[in-house]
This record gives sequence, C-alpha cells and structure tokens, in this order.
Amino acid sequence: MSISTDSAVAPTGPGSLWSLKVFDATARLGTLSAAARELGLRQPTLSSHLAKLERHYGVELFYRRGRRLELTAFGNTLRESTHRMFRAESDALSMLAAVRSQYSGRLTVCAVGPYNITPIVRRFRALRPNVSIVVSVGDSKQIIERVLDFQCDIGVPVHGIRDPRLHCAPYRKQRLVVFAPATHPLTKRSSLTLRDLKGEEFVLREEGSTTRREFEQALREAGVQTRLSVEMGSREAVREAVAQGLGLGVVADAAYVPDARLVRLNVTDFNAHTHAHIVCLAERVQVPLIATFLAVVNEMREAPSKS
Repeated sequence: MSISTDSAVAPTGPGSLWSLKVFDATARLGTLSAAARELGLRQPTLSSHLAKLERHYGVELFYRRGRRLELTAFGNTLRESTHRMFRAESDALSMLAAVRSQYSGRLTVCAVGPYNITPIVRRFRALRPNVSIVVSVGDSKQIIERVLDFQCDIGVPVHGIRDPRLHCAPYRKQRLVVFAPATHPLTKRSSLTLRDLKGEEFVLREEGSTTRREFEQALREAGVQTRLSVEMGSREAVREAVAQGLGLGVVADAAYVPDARLVRLNVTDFNAHTHAHIVCLAERVQVPLIATFLAVVNEMREAPSKS
C-alpha cells in the first residue's frame, strides 16, 4: 500500500497514526532501509520518527543490532495491534477496489502440499479469473504461524485448529497409504498387515508431521516397531527417497503419485487418516476474496467417510 508523505494528510507528530505506520512497516520488514523504501521516506527521516515515538512515550520499541532491528517485548505487543489496524485498512480498501474491479486482487494461500489446494484454486480461478493467487508450502505449524502473522490469507493444514483467533473448517479426510521401492520384497505380496512391517526401515517426515504422528500411533497400537532410515522435509522428498531405495514411505492417498519406481502396498489393517482443514483469521471471514474462497471450499467439501 502506498502511503502519502504529505504532512496535511499524514501528520508527523509522535502520537500520530503516521508514526504508527512508520513503526509497523519497520517492525514488519526488519530494517530501516526496507521500511523507508516502502514508505517513500529517507532513512534518516524514518529513524527520526521512531526515535520521537520512543521518546514521547518513554518506551523502547527496538533493540538495535547493527543494521537489523529486533523488537522488544513491548514492541511485539504493539506490533500485534498495528498489524490489525493496518490490515483492516487494507481489507477495507480491497473491498472497495473489489467492487470497482469485479474482484481483481491478490490472495495468498499456505498449504502442506499441492494436492488438496490445487482443485480449490482451479475452481476459485474459474469464478475470479482476475485474482492473482500465490501458494506457498510449509508444515501445519508454519501455516498457522503465517496466517496469524498476516503472511497468508488462507491456510490448509492437515489437522483441526482450536484457536479463537482462527476460523477453521474441515475440508477432506485422507487415508494414509504405505508405499515401497519397486525392488522391495514386500511388493511381491498381494496383502500385508502392520505386523509385516516390523523391523522395516522408513523414510518419514520430520517430528511434528501429522502424517508421521498418525502412522506412529497406528504402529504403537499394533505393537509394531520399525526403524527410521531418513527424515525428509517434504512429501516430494519422501517420495524420491523411497524411489531411491532408502526405505518404505507413508503419505496421504491424495498425495500418492504413481511412479514405475514405486509400489503402493495393501496393508489391510492400516486405517489411519489425516484431515485437511481450511483456516483463516476469524476477523477476516467477510473479506470478499476470502469469503469467496471459503464458499468454494464449502461447495467442494467431501462429507467425512466412515472408517
């Protein structure tokens, strides 16, 4: 958002809204130079605004560490308020712009992988072809942090979230499947049980992964111990490691991609699931682009199947 530096529009006193915009941009971007560029100010001018704000209220907002700035505890608290203030301003302007431009704009989405989000994006784009959509990938914890920090408009984690700050809706239940490199002896068997996996090496996601947690819970309940071969940071990395013969793998059914190097195993007593959810900030459910996205999700949502 461009911000006028006209003093008649943006008073520069230490208690003004402008001073808070200067603080918010600096806190968000982390350096004086980046904030000055965004606000169209010279760096000494911006630095002066911050110093006056701190002196006026007798507070310390930043620790200065060379060129980097680190928020103090009070600065972090203030940043939460200014984030809400200026995001609300941005949302209001976006609502007005949406009416004028037939819902053009930009929507940011954070998801655990492309498999759940791509069909939703395709349907959304059919309704709002002028909207630019940016999708980033991370684990469920990172997704929630990004949504809460206003870095993403929509999040798609693989478990439900209980947080009064968030709107969370179930989207799709996904059965987990075990797969192996095509050369593995277990691929010769038409059916298996969890006990047949005893002692096998597995390529798994990092600690904290919902898929890994559900798989390990199923093993514990069956009294089966396996061995960890390698930890990988993404589903795609797990798939490639299994294809290279580093062990067996586990992934959601929707994320399993057929490959001549891989074989999906029929483990008859393995019924673990993850459940993709759609989250956004509760205070933003009525923002036009977010509301439209949630409506698309509601249309596409699958009723949870009985396990």
